[in-house]
Amino acid sequence: MSENIDLSGLTTLRVGGPARLLAECPTTQSLVDVVRLLDRENVPTLILAGGSNLVISDEGFDGVVVRVANTTVTLDTDRVVAEAGAVWDEVVGQSVAAELGGLEALSGIPGSTGATPVQNVGAYGIEVGSRLRRVQLLDRRTGEVSWVDPSTLQLGYRSSVLKHSDAALVLAVELDATTDGLSAPLAYRELVTALDAQEGDRLPSSQVREAVLGLRAGKAMVLDPYDHDTWSAGSFFTNPVVPEDRMPAVLSAITAQLGDVTVPQYPGVGGTKLSAGWLIERAGFSKGYPGEDAPARLSTRHTLALTNRGDAKCSDIVTLARTVRDGVEAAFGVRLEPEPVTVGCRI
Repeated sequence: MSENIDLSGLTTLRVGGPARLLAECPTTQSLVDVVRLLDRENVPTLILAGGSNLVISDEGFDGVVVRVANTTVTLDTDRVVAEAGAVWDEVVGQSVAAELGGLEALSGIPGSTGATPVQNVGAYGIEVGSRLRRVQLLDRRTGEVSWVDPSTLQLGYRSSVLKHSDAALVLAVELDATTDGLSAPLAYRELVTALDAQEGDRLPSSQVREAVLGLRAGKAMVLDPYDHDTWSAGSFFTNPVVPEDRMPAVLSAITAQLGDVTVPQYPGVGGTKLSAGWLIERAGFSKGYPGEDAPARLSTRHTLALTNRGDAKCSDIVTLARTVRDGVEAAFGVRLEPEPVTVGCRI
């Protein structure tokens, strides 16, 4: 156990106040034992691994922070098994190096493997849910450990039953992989263009990984301790899905503000998915908003990322997030929802 921990150093956004105790858990068994003990004693507990999708208040957390640090990765004939604390991009990199395909489009996503089913992380046309075989969970109500089918997790767009819930803790994941060294079929226009390929093509997974890392780096979405544009929680808002009965009013509002423009839109579950980044920029929030002197700014390369310019507090991030959210809603009638998990604060 470590005492009086500064939580800002444990998140990629680098904000957050103190915690009384930190318990480091380097094995799955130690993680299970510690969480069971804390739950049995009703001790307030914050589970933390890569800290890439987390916004912690300036007041910190009055309890025990449990650091998920089990990191074993096993590469099999057609599968990848990774413990929850394994760095996700390292898991992807190892699978590609072993000439296993299917995960390459998820390269460069920061954070731990255990967070991937919680968020159903996705990028460049692939969601982790499409590759999951099963997930190992600790049921925090009963203390039982079991492997569950992904269908029980109700995976959706950046969501699952695990998100915003303390009922279960991910211990490990098992993922499908192809054995021919080729990628999953390409399904995202930007990636297809970067590779000079066609939609549906399968290319060497190493080639696709390299292209994805290049695209993400160009948007400051690959972690770099010396680049404040990467001091973020990734995409801060999810792409909104607008019900069909509301789409005419939204499109009318966009036309009233911007004139006759082409609005990026895609089929979504329960409606039409719009681009949050496009809406943010068209609502008047350009890259780098609100300016060079602000402690928290939109990334200078990607309007969907809120960044810490070096000495921002959680309150600065929350203020900026609310300003952007409210501005988009006022302009177009679309309310953006934050993607990160918040601790001790509300957006």
